[in-house]
This record gives sequence, C-alpha cells and structure tokens, in this order.
Amino acid sequence: MAEQPSTQHETLIEFPCNFPIKVLGETHPDFTNVVTTTIQQHIPSFDIHLIEMRGSAGGKYISLTCTVYVTSKPQLDAIYHSLTAHPLVKVVL
Repeated sequence: MAEQPSTQHETLIEFPCNFPIKVLGETHPDFTNVVTTTIQQHIPSFDIHLIEMRGSAGGKYISLTCTVYVTSKPQLDAIYHSLTAHPLVKVVL
C-alpha cells in the first residue's frame, strides 16, 4: 500500500504549548505596541507581562521575547506571518 502524502506540515512541536517568539527591530516608540497588538489579533488573551525586552548595546535595536500559548501550527505560522509583514519588524525567530 502506498503511503499517502501528508496534508499537514510536520513539526516537532507538540501543541498546545507555550512558545517563545523573539521579535527584533529598530528601537521605536511604537515597537512594543505593534508587536503586542499583532499577537493579540491571533491570541486575544495574550498577556503583555509575558514579554521580555532587551535593547542592543548601542540602543539602536530592541528585541522582544514573547511567550505565547499556541494551540496549532497554523496558528503559530499565522503569528509569524503577521509579525514579519510589519515594516517595524526586522527579524522574527
């Protein structure tokens, strides 16, 4: 019997789970708000207190580590897509 092609992307992540997303961008007064609002579009209950903020040594860049509770790979992919689409965001890891 031939194996059927998978219709879902394989992942090593077990859902649901808490997942840290690191978002980097240039220091801007609206950066944290943009990231928070973007995540809350996908997870309305996202707690902003779960954000760790770190500035670069020179102060030009900022990174936010946001721990999100995700229930599926499509949800996580949608968050990544929304964040990377914003012009203030340089990198999402």
